[in-house]
Amino acid sequence: MRRRTPLVPRSARLILHGGGSRLEGENGVGSTVTSSLALRSSAPPSRDRQPSTLDSHSAMRKSTAASGSAVFFIIAPGVVAGLIPWWLTRWELREPFFDGLLSRGLGAVLIAAGAAVLISAFVRFVIDGAGTPAPIAPTDRLVVGGLYRYVRNPMYVAVVSIIIGQALVLGQRPLITYALIVWVMFAAFVRIYEEPTLRRRYGVQYDAYCRDVPAWLPRLRLRNDRPGALPPPSGSASRPRATDR
Repeated sequence: MRRRTPLVPRSARLILHGGGSRLEGENGVGSTVTSSLALRSSAPPSRDRQPSTLDSHSAMRKSTAASGSAVFFIIAPGVVAGLIPWWLTRWELREPFFDGLLSRGLGAVLIAAGAAVLISAFVRFVIDGAGTPAPIAPTDRLVVGGLYRYVRNPMYVAVVSIIIGQALVLGQRPLITYALIVWVMFAAFVRIYEEPTLRRRYGVQYDAYCRDVPAWLPRLRLRNDRPGALPPPSGSASRPRATDR
């Protein structure tokens, strides 16, 4: 019977190392044979689940923030700029303050612009801050994008604009007085509660944002610096940059 020749000489040694096996002959020249078992055991554990978990958590948080913002939208601006003006005027048309078409047209523009700004600001709170404008459910981060690059309180400005727009459309002078009262209340709330709270939460970032962005009158031009960016480390050649809210 013919004897079968082994594929690997008996003189060869099997040396295990790292992630595979090395076959070494008598002359010391060998080749590396990768072991699938070794590769499988040495491979780091899969982390595929971690990003998906974070993504699902972020999506869930934004969904909750969207629901909370919708409820707050109905309760706060809906009452201040909707229910109370209706209660004061029953939305009855009176003589316009000046030229009828111009007065009512300007009022309609203010209402439409205020509503657009209000909705945009609420959406920005959900997308950028994963929170709501309500003090009981604040954002995780300082919201500085979108309209917040031009004015620090776009929602309050929008609500007052909607009330003034209603006054112009309806020719109702009581709404002008009511708009002034609402603005005073907003300004007091911002000064007494909101600004100190944000300053405690975000510190130097909010201070720089306040220096860069006005509270009530929107700025028309933006600087090259992004609002809310922290200043560079000491000794840096670049000038300090403002921060946002």
